[in-house]
Amino acid sequence: MDDGTAPARGTGDMPAEEFRRYGHILVERIARYLEDVERSPVLSRAQPGDIRASLPRAAPRTGEDMATILADFDDKILPGITHWNHPGFMAYFAITGSGPGILGELLTAGLNVNGMLWRSSPAVTELEEVTLDWLRQLLGLPEPLFGEITDTASSSTLYALAAAREFAAIDIHQRGVGAQRLRVYCSAEAHSSVDKAVITLGLGSDGLRHVPVDERFRMRADLLESAIADDKAAGIRPLAVVATVGTTGTTSIDPVAKISAICEREGMWLHVDASYAGVAAIVPEKRYVLAGVERAHSLVVNPHKWLFVPIDCSVLYTREPAALKAAFALPLEILYTPEAGVTNLMDYGMSLGRRFRSLKLWFVLRYFGADGIVARLREHMRLAQIVARWAEESDAFELCAPVELSTVVFRYNPPGLAPPEADAANAKLLKLVNESGEVFLSGTRVRGSQVLRLAIGNLRTTERHVLRAMELLEQTAKGL
Repeated sequence: MDDGTAPARGTGDMPAEEFRRYGHILVERIARYLEDVERSPVLSRAQPGDIRASLPRAAPRTGEDMATILADFDDKILPGITHWNHPGFMAYFAITGSGPGILGELLTAGLNVNGMLWRSSPAVTELEEVTLDWLRQLLGLPEPLFGEITDTASSSTLYALAAAREFAAIDIHQRGVGAQRLRVYCSAEAHSSVDKAVITLGLGSDGLRHVPVDERFRMRADLLESAIADDKAAGIRPLAVVATVGTTGTTSIDPVAKISAICEREGMWLHVDASYAGVAAIVPEKRYVLAGVERAHSLVVNPHKWLFVPIDCSVLYTREPAALKAAFALPLEILYTPEAGVTNLMDYGMSLGRRFRSLKLWFVLRYFGADGIVARLREHMRLAQIVARWAEESDAFELCAPVELSTVVFRYNPPGLAPPEADAANAKLLKLVNESGEVFLSGTRVRGSQVLRLAIGNLRTTERHVLRAMELLEQTAKGL
């Protein structure tokens, strides 16, 4: 045991000296990993079942030393990792586990506190309140707004729609949904998390209506208005609208101001999903992306998408915290707290246990500062414009959606290809480029056609990596 190689025996924890030794080793390894991540293929080359087959079928009877565990991590776990920190990761919405965020996460794990009540760790609640108010100011949002950190935008949207039911004074707690016919509205381009939330809340898939979009993939406010009128005439009660700022497929921005006017007139809750694009409002010339959001009842922004905070960290804001609390707060004697004037965050969502997620966000905001964040977001949007111009000027590629932020939607479509052939070519092109190991792009369908998506959001992505991605696309396309 004295040499720090054997596992701890008896009933105690790992000795402090052993923890210290391996802590230094792991911090060094993480730093080296971030420096050298580009040397690994960005997309894991593991086949289904490879990782499972390499692991024992049962846990060890006796403890194993950390050296052996770390060796197995290298040999058995890392081959199954798709490297989201790789500068060539341009799929989905690219994210960054930044240095300050990782260090904040380390301290969170070390403290291992549960912020369910104010008294269970006052710093957890109060730092979350302060940090989210900092973020509110950076986004240009009005006050007062209540904010809380959840795990993902899916949970935030679920919570917002649960609050919408309370806001509408629907007796859910006692009677359940029952025979009430309720409707939620979102655009045809909205994320599937809206569908999941509506189904989870017991409204059924029929409880969600997808409103068609315009030529720029934005929800048509006139068709929303017509859909609401039709439902009311049919005896269906309109409950809420989910507008999107930065849709998953094309990063389109719904006309939130027009939608909010409709919601105000109809007495409906408006939730805005700005999980990806919301942080762009920190950049002064992009402040318009949140135009009209000040009239919404709730808003979700994900710092773990484009604000360099390690996953998971989703922020839900609302100007109706009483409705949110009414949806989730239930008294429990063991959790009674005598303090007056404090917030018990467990009352505002499904989770009783709450991680100290605000710590890593606090680290990131302080380390980079507002000016540093703006500079990095501007650079990502500049790089996206390089790709957009390339697609527009190419004889073989075409731009498929407007590029306002850091995501480019395009497709391979040389002259002479019929639509089915072009779809097959794009699917094959995506597969071959991703197999290169240098970049990882994602694909989707836009107006029925197969397209490619290149999303820039990683701090380690530079112009060199973007140019290489374009070069790979051109070279691979020629081989088709």
